[in-house]
Amino acid sequence: MRTYNIYRSNFIISEVLMSTKIIERNVLSLRVKALATVSAVAGAVVLPQLFHLLGSISGTGTVPGEVFLPMHLPILLVGLLAGPLAGAVSGFVSPLLSFALTGMPTAVMLPFMMIELLSYGFFAGLMRNVRMPLVGKVLFAQLAGRAVRALFIVVAVFAFSRADIQLSTVWMSIVKGLPGLCLQWAFLPLIVYRIEHSK
Repeated sequence: MRTYNIYRSNFIISEVLMSTKIIERNVLSLRVKALATVSAVAGAVVLPQLFHLLGSISGTGTVPGEVFLPMHLPILLVGLLAGPLAGAVSGFVSPLLSFALTGMPTAVMLPFMMIELLSYGFFAGLMRNVRMPLVGKVLFAQLAGRAVRALFIVVAVFAFSRADIQLSTVWMSIVKGLPGLCLQWAFLPLIVYRIEHSK
Protein backbone atom coordinates (compact mmCIF):
# COMPACT_ATOMS: atom_id res chain seq x y z
CA MET A 1 0.00 0.00 0.00
CA ARG A 2 2.84 2.35 0.88
CA THR A 3 4.60 1.56 -2.41
CA TYR A 4 1.37 2.28 -4.27
CA ASN A 5 1.00 5.65 -2.50
CA ILE A 6 4.59 6.60 -3.33
CA TYR A 7 4.04 5.61 -6.96
CA ARG A 8 0.79 7.58 -7.08
CA SER A 9 2.45 10.65 -5.51
CA ASN A 10 5.29 10.50 -8.04
CA PHE A 11 2.79 10.16 -10.86
CA ILE A 12 0.80 13.20 -9.66
CA ILE A 13 3.99 15.26 -9.26
CA SER A 14 5.14 14.34 -12.77
CA GLU A 15 1.70 15.26 -14.18
CA VAL A 16 1.77 18.63 -12.40
CA LEU A 17 5.29 19.34 -13.68
CA MET A 18 4.29 18.38 -17.21
CA SER A 19 1.20 20.60 -17.03
CA THR A 20 3.35 23.46 -15.73
CA LYS A 21 5.78 23.06 -18.65
CA ILE A 22 2.89 23.05 -21.15
CA ILE A 23 1.45 26.21 -19.57
CA GLU A 24 4.87 27.90 -19.63
CA ARG A 25 5.33 26.90 -23.28
CA ASN A 26 1.88 28.28 -24.19
CA VAL A 27 2.53 31.55 -22.34
CA LEU A 28 5.88 31.89 -24.11
CA SER A 29 4.18 31.14 -27.44
CA LEU A 30 1.56 33.83 -26.78
CA ARG A 31 4.28 36.35 -25.90
CA VAL A 32 6.21 35.52 -29.07
CA LYS A 33 3.05 35.88 -31.18
CA ALA A 34 2.18 39.17 -29.48
CA LEU A 35 5.70 40.46 -30.15
CA ALA A 36 5.50 39.26 -33.76
CA THR A 37 2.17 41.06 -34.18
CA VAL A 38 3.50 44.34 -32.77
CA SER A 39 6.62 44.06 -34.95
CA ALA A 40 4.53 43.40 -38.07
CA VAL A 41 2.30 46.40 -37.37
CA ALA A 42 5.37 48.62 -36.83
CA GLY A 43 6.95 47.33 -40.04
CA ALA A 44 3.74 47.81 -42.02
CA VAL A 45 3.53 51.43 -40.85
CA VAL A 46 7.22 52.36 -41.22
CA LEU A 47 8.13 50.60 -44.50
CA PRO A 48 5.57 52.45 -46.66
CA GLN A 49 6.85 55.76 -45.29
CA LEU A 50 10.35 54.91 -46.49
CA PHE A 51 8.97 54.22 -49.97
CA HIS A 52 6.92 57.43 -49.92
CA LEU A 53 10.06 59.31 -48.90
CA LEU A 54 11.83 57.72 -51.86
CA GLY A 55 8.92 58.87 -54.03
CA SER A 56 9.21 62.41 -52.71
CA ILE A 57 12.95 62.52 -53.34
CA SER A 58 12.65 61.06 -56.85
CA GLY A 59 9.55 63.09 -57.75
CA THR A 60 7.44 59.98 -58.36
CA GLY A 61 5.04 60.56 -55.45
CA THR A 62 3.28 57.43 -54.19
CA VAL A 63 4.37 55.27 -57.15
CA PRO A 64 7.16 53.33 -55.30
CA GLY A 65 4.69 52.31 -52.59
CA GLU A 66 2.05 51.26 -55.13
CA VAL A 67 4.61 49.29 -57.16
CA PHE A 68 6.53 47.52 -54.38
CA LEU A 69 3.66 47.02 -51.86
CA PRO A 70 5.82 47.45 -48.73
CA MET A 71 2.85 47.20 -46.33
CA HIS A 72 2.08 43.67 -47.53
CA LEU A 73 5.47 42.17 -46.66
CA PRO A 74 5.31 42.29 -42.83
CA ILE A 75 1.69 41.09 -42.80
CA LEU A 76 2.33 38.06 -44.99
CA LEU A 77 5.48 37.32 -43.01
CA VAL A 78 3.81 37.38 -39.59
CA GLY A 79 1.01 35.18 -40.90
CA LEU A 80 3.46 32.59 -42.23
CA LEU A 81 5.44 32.62 -38.97
CA ALA A 82 2.87 33.19 -36.22
CA GLY A 83 -0.43 31.95 -37.60
CA PRO A 84 -3.81 33.28 -38.75
CA LEU A 85 -4.76 35.28 -35.64
CA ALA A 86 -1.49 37.24 -35.52
CA GLY A 87 -1.68 37.75 -39.29
CA ALA A 88 -5.30 38.92 -39.26
CA VAL A 89 -4.85 41.29 -36.30
CA SER A 90 -1.68 42.78 -37.83
CA GLY A 91 -3.39 43.21 -41.19
CA PHE A 92 -6.46 44.88 -39.70
CA VAL A 93 -4.62 47.25 -37.35
CA SER A 94 -1.73 48.35 -39.62
CA PRO A 95 -3.67 50.46 -42.18
CA LEU A 96 -5.78 51.96 -39.39
CA LEU A 97 -2.70 53.01 -37.42
CA SER A 98 -0.95 54.22 -40.56
CA PHE A 99 -3.98 56.34 -41.46
CA ALA A 100 -4.14 57.79 -37.93
CA LEU A 101 -0.42 58.67 -37.95
CA THR A 102 0.24 59.63 -41.57
CA GLY A 103 -3.10 60.01 -43.36
CA MET A 104 -2.24 57.06 -45.64
CA PRO A 105 -3.89 55.11 -47.09
CA THR A 106 -6.59 57.61 -48.04
CA ALA A 107 -9.92 57.50 -46.22
CA VAL A 108 -11.58 56.13 -49.38
CA MET A 109 -9.19 53.17 -49.61
CA LEU A 110 -8.76 52.55 -45.88
CA PRO A 111 -11.60 50.01 -45.39
CA PHE A 112 -10.48 48.04 -48.46
CA MET A 113 -6.86 48.03 -47.32
CA MET A 114 -7.92 46.81 -43.87
CA ILE A 115 -9.95 43.95 -45.38
CA GLU A 116 -7.22 43.09 -47.89
CA LEU A 117 -4.37 43.02 -45.37
CA LEU A 118 -6.48 41.16 -42.80
CA SER A 119 -7.09 38.54 -45.51
CA TYR A 120 -3.39 38.32 -46.43
CA GLY A 121 -2.39 37.75 -42.82
CA PHE A 122 -5.21 35.31 -42.12
CA PHE A 123 -4.72 33.14 -45.22
CA ALA A 124 -0.91 33.18 -44.88
CA GLY A 125 -1.41 31.99 -41.29
CA LEU A 126 -3.76 29.21 -42.41
CA MET A 127 -1.04 28.01 -44.78
CA ARG A 128 1.67 28.03 -42.11
CA ASN A 129 1.57 24.29 -41.35
CA VAL A 130 0.46 23.11 -44.79
CA ARG A 131 3.05 20.88 -46.48
CA MET A 132 3.84 22.74 -49.68
CA PRO A 133 6.60 25.02 -51.00
CA LEU A 134 6.76 28.40 -49.27
CA VAL A 135 6.34 30.26 -52.55
CA GLY A 136 3.06 28.37 -53.04
CA LYS A 137 1.87 29.52 -49.61
CA VAL A 138 2.71 33.13 -50.47
CA LEU A 139 0.93 32.84 -53.82
CA PHE A 140 -2.17 31.34 -52.19
CA ALA A 141 -2.33 34.14 -49.60
CA GLN A 142 -1.85 36.77 -52.31
CA LEU A 143 -4.65 35.34 -54.48
CA ALA A 144 -7.01 34.95 -51.52
CA GLY A 145 -6.34 38.50 -50.29
CA ARG A 146 -6.86 39.98 -53.75
CA ALA A 147 -10.06 37.97 -54.23
CA VAL A 148 -11.50 39.22 -50.92
CA ARG A 149 -10.54 42.82 -51.77
CA ALA A 150 -12.13 42.51 -55.23
CA LEU A 151 -15.31 41.10 -53.69
CA PHE A 152 -15.59 44.01 -51.26
CA ILE A 153 -14.99 46.56 -54.03
CA VAL A 154 -17.72 44.93 -56.16
CA VAL A 155 -20.10 45.04 -53.19
CA ALA A 156 -19.22 48.69 -52.52
CA VAL A 157 -19.83 49.69 -56.14
CA PHE A 158 -23.02 47.75 -56.82
CA ALA A 159 -24.68 47.32 -53.43
CA PHE A 160 -23.78 50.70 -51.92
CA SER A 161 -23.39 52.72 -55.14
CA ARG A 162 -19.96 54.01 -54.15
CA ALA A 163 -18.97 56.47 -56.89
CA ASP A 164 -15.61 57.23 -55.23
CA ILE A 165 -14.25 53.76 -56.02
CA GLN A 166 -13.89 52.16 -59.45
CA LEU A 167 -13.95 48.47 -60.43
CA SER A 168 -10.90 49.10 -62.60
CA THR A 169 -8.81 49.62 -59.43
CA VAL A 170 -8.92 45.84 -58.87
CA TRP A 171 -7.06 45.07 -62.10
CA MET A 172 -4.90 48.21 -62.10
CA SER A 173 -3.58 47.51 -58.59
CA ILE A 174 -2.52 44.01 -59.66
CA VAL A 175 -0.74 45.26 -62.79
CA LYS A 176 0.95 48.15 -60.98
CA GLY A 177 1.93 45.98 -58.01
CA LEU A 178 3.46 43.14 -60.06
CA PRO A 179 7.07 44.02 -59.07
CA GLY A 180 6.01 43.94 -55.41
CA LEU A 181 4.32 40.55 -55.87
CA CYS A 182 7.51 39.20 -57.46
CA LEU A 183 9.60 40.53 -54.56
CA GLN A 184 7.27 38.76 -52.14
CA TRP A 185 7.73 35.47 -54.04
CA ALA A 186 11.49 35.91 -53.92
CA PHE A 187 12.10 37.21 -50.41
CA LEU A 188 9.35 35.87 -48.14
CA PRO A 189 10.25 32.17 -48.59
CA LEU A 190 13.92 33.01 -47.92
CA ILE A 191 13.12 35.03 -44.79
CA VAL A 192 10.75 32.37 -43.41
CA TYR A 193 13.27 29.60 -44.14
CA ARG A 194 16.11 31.47 -42.42
CA ILE A 195 14.02 32.28 -39.33
CA GLU A 196 12.61 28.75 -38.98
CA HIS A 197 16.03 27.12 -39.42
CA SER A 198 17.82 29.47 -37.03
CA LYS A 199 15.89 28.08 -34.01
